[in-house]
Amino acid sequence: MKVLLIVPAYNEEQNILGVVKRIRSYRTSCPYHLDYVVINDGSTDGTERICRENGIHHITLIQNLGIGGAIQTGYLYARREGYDIAVQFDGDGQHDLECLPQLIEPIIQNKLDFCIGSRFIDNSSSFQSTKLRRIGIQYLSGLIRLFSHYKITDPTSGFRAANKDVIGLLADFYPTDYPEPESIIQISKMRYRLGEVQVNMFEREGGVSSIRSWKSLYYMIKVSVAIICASLQRGRKNDSFIKNRIDYFGRCSYCFCCPYRQQANSAVEILAYLAVDIAGAHHCRMFP
Repeated sequence: MKVLLIVPAYNEEQNILGVVKRIRSYRTSCPYHLDYVVINDGSTDGTERICRENGIHHITLIQNLGIGGAIQTGYLYARREGYDIAVQFDGDGQHDLECLPQLIEPIIQNKLDFCIGSRFIDNSSSFQSTKLRRIGIQYLSGLIRLFSHYKITDPTSGFRAANKDVIGLLADFYPTDYPEPESIIQISKMRYRLGEVQVNMFEREGGVSSIRSWKSLYYMIKVSVAIICASLQRGRKNDSFIKNRIDYFGRCSYCFCCPYRQQANSAVEILAYLAVDIAGAHHCRMFP
């Protein structure tokens, strides 16, 4: 059983080394094959330097793609390397690695295809966010239940695990703006089995959250619209874009003739493909 931790990091110089040290320590007693990859999402602080100086396995995006683009890059890497399970694991120190077994166990037992780590099933988590955010999370939970018929108590949780089938789905199509709530709708529409388990989380160790309190109302309005729009879209599991995947012909992904440019849905996907290819030593004739 090959398990990959996808660790998105944007300006996480205060946290990323500590997170990776805990992963490395946990691997020594892990009952399955556990790897990690840090996705440096165009950080402007010392995240890249820390990764290089400490031998941290990472992929660096040449510009900031946002959390959706970073996570999709991780799923692209997981699919290419043949991992059985991919786990999203935040680079800010909030997720408790000791909860990893209970998160992936439903997938190992073939009970779920996608499992979300929730703080609110029995409210035993060390950190549960502010009261205002909990109200917003409850609202999103109700909205998702309305459109997907799944009761997900923590739809904004970034601690989640996917099996091989869902890895393939999310590698090809992953929401860019509000990926956590939107991806729940996306996965449910494809008839995959999804659910949640109780996990523990901590308050972030350092840095600043990407969603400030003054942006909360704006966020709620936009994510509500995004969820509604996602619920109205058709499933795209067998899209021809997926079938005609990638032609490693040595061409730069910025060329007009490049297969990435022709096949990718957006600039975010083009850059994600490029980053994964560079990590895999696929070189462009124009940039040897």
